[in-house]
Amino acid sequence: MESKPPLPPFTFESATQKVRMAEDAWNTRDPARVVQVYTEDTRWRNRGEFPVGRAEVRSFLERKWARELDYRLIKELWTFGGNRIAVRFAYESHEPTGQWYRSYGNENWEFDEHGFMRLRFASINDLPIGAAQRLFHWPLGRRPDDHPGLSDLGL
Repeated sequence: MESKPPLPPFTFESATQKVRMAEDAWNTRDPARVVQVYTEDTRWRNRGEFPVGRAEVRSFLERKWARELDYRLIKELWTFGGNRIAVRFAYESHEPTGQWYRSYGNENWEFDEHGFMRLRFASINDLPIGAAQRLFHWPLGRRPDDHPGLSDLGL
C-alpha cells in the first residue's frame, strides 16, 4: 500500500513537516493534487459543509478556489500526539468583487497508519480587510522559506 510520509506517531519535527507539506499543497490551489493526501473515505467538517470521500472534497475545493481568488495560506503547528495534529492557520483571498478577507482558523487532523488524513475538522472566521491591510504578498504558490509565519506576523 502507498504511504504519505511522515507517518504517525508524530514527533515535533515530523508533525511540523506534515503541516508545511499541507500548506504547500493547499497553496497550489490544485484540487486534484490536494485530495491525494486524504483517505478515500476521508470525512471533513469545513464551516457548514461536510464532504465525505475524495470526490466530494475535490468538488468542495474546486468551488472554494473559484470564489477565493489569489488565495495564500500559512499554517502553523499547534500541537500533536500519536496520529493527530492540530494546526492554526490564516489565509488571505478576495471575492470576484475585489473584497479581500483574512480568514483565521483551527484544524484538527487524524491520520491513518499510512500517513493519509482520514479526518479534518476546521473552524474558520472571516475578517474583511482592505487591500492595504494584506500581509501575505508572495507570488502565488508555495510560501517562500524566508516569509514570516503566523507567530512572526503577530497573527
